[in-house]
Amino acid sequence: MIQAEDLSKRFGDFWAVDGVSLEVQPGQVLALLGQNGAGKTTTVRMLTSVLLPNRGWARVAGYDVVAQPEKVRAMVGVLTEQHGLYLRMKGMEYLDYFGQIYRLDASARQKRGQELLEYFGLGEASGQPIGQYSKGMRQKLALARTLIHEPPVLLLDEPTSAMDPESAELVRNSIASLRSEQRTIVICTHNLVEAEMLADQIAIIYRGRILVSGTVEGLKQQLLGQAEYDVHVRGDWPDGNLKLPDGMEPLQALASGMRFRVPDPLAMNPLLVGELVRNGVDVVAVQEVRRTLEQVYLKAMKQVGGS
Repeated sequence: MIQAEDLSKRFGDFWAVDGVSLEVQPGQVLALLGQNGAGKTTTVRMLTSVLLPNRGWARVAGYDVVAQPEKVRAMVGVLTEQHGLYLRMKGMEYLDYFGQIYRLDASARQKRGQELLEYFGLGEASGQPIGQYSKGMRQKLALARTLIHEPPVLLLDEPTSAMDPESAELVRNSIASLRSEQRTIVICTHNLVEAEMLADQIAIIYRGRILVSGTVEGLKQQLLGQAEYDVHVRGDWPDGNLKLPDGMEPLQALASGMRFRVPDPLAMNPLLVGELVRNGVDVVAVQEVRRTLEQVYLKAMKQVGGS
């Protein structure tokens, strides 16, 4: 649904984006992570045909971002960090206005607008001026606007910014449901917990270039090494020599067990549990040591001297 190869943008002598290549399939969510000024927003603007690349190419929903900009814009819904809300308009008027821009007929605009307002909990506020909306309400209205024409591609910049926890959960759930409808979604975010919850693919951008990309689990393996597991037992850890699976490495004693580095958990953990049981040890729990996307991000930035 999204393809880019060597996508690059220069402002004067400064390359804001320098050689970004990515591919996102239908139904996938890609999270773009990086510092302010890393090139995330510029990348999104090229993918929406707002900025022309100086080098490379990109296609969105099969359309070339340079040769077919109107087709590209019809295929995408964009949530920008600055929403551009018209504060004197009422909520329903605002969605109707953008429905007209996307050439929806009057009945389709009314139906779709009302559905979105109700879904995001804005139905009772549909007749109020947007200037009276709270920050969270404005964020939800802006997201509703991106969906008014039911686009197959969504590009979302900080989609839950300024939202209370309940509203943020609603938006996250809506993003998850949109993915299940085979929409392709790109999220630019600083919320690493949210990115880990939602994204199928992660790309970390630094100074206009992609440092690393892949699945969350793949990046954990690549940057943080092999998985670690805590094995908790009742009583003391056995003093005798246990026959550990080849490649499993004990790392440290715990108050109620032992921590291991485990290259192949599916194969090795059952073998270890079986060995403990044969030695008369009651196994209480086998728990993976939690590794987060934040750890992945910080490790990637540390490797290039970022902070």
